[in-house]
Amino acid sequence: MQQGKKVYFASDFHLGIPSHTKSVAREKIICKWLDGIKDDAAHIYLVGDLFDFWFEYKTVVPKGHIRFLGKLAELRDAGIPITCFKGNHDMWQFGYLKEELGIELIDGNIEVEFSSQSFLIGHGDGKGPGDNGYKMLKKLFRSNLCQWLFARLHPNLSIGIANYFSRKSRVAGGEVEQFLGNEKEWLVQYCRKKLESKPYNYFVFGHRHLPLDIPLNEKSRYINLGDWITHFTYAVFDGANMELKTFDTPANN
Repeated sequence: MQQGKKVYFASDFHLGIPSHTKSVAREKIICKWLDGIKDDAAHIYLVGDLFDFWFEYKTVVPKGHIRFLGKLAELRDAGIPITCFKGNHDMWQFGYLKEELGIELIDGNIEVEFSSQSFLIGHGDGKGPGDNGYKMLKKLFRSNLCQWLFARLHPNLSIGIANYFSRKSRVAGGEVEQFLGNEKEWLVQYCRKKLESKPYNYFVFGHRHLPLDIPLNEKSRYINLGDWITHFTYAVFDGANMELKTFDTPANN
């Protein structure tokens, strides 16, 4: 990393809910945050569920989010690397962000290293013990057959159905997640299991909608990025230290 540069991590914007008006207001806040980090960003990781629903037809993508997509294009044109992850809400991303914006798209986890510090980064859904029902559903939704069948529906119908269920979700309803304790947080268990086979300094995940910074041992920490619905939190690594921060929104003043 160059002197003075930083690596930024954020997740769970869920653009599109709970209403168009509130989503646009949140989108403007996200763009303001991106504006504020563009001068010192060495790399930006957007760790899944950027959109509450996304499905790419061959020639059609969901309308909206133009401010956010335009800001990503601006940052990429300025030479800032951006890596996006598929989340459980926007898993049906294919080649649009890469082809149009030059953004790296990740399905699963990746391992990276900055300043001799190792990171394991992923959205975090379907990891750890339990939640077998969701894990089976995830396999179904990610199957080529399911995607092919969904693509046969007209966008007015398919996206309308998806938006209907989005508005009924716990996220859209504003339900705030509660910390369950280290022994019941499945991502904590997942990280500890991974440490049995390989050391990492930082595990960085989203999905949980809770900003968490949990030591796993003397050299390893689990960071959950929270969300941009309730918490407006993100993480920043400056080459020496990793820190969870809250963006200063009007609601926080």
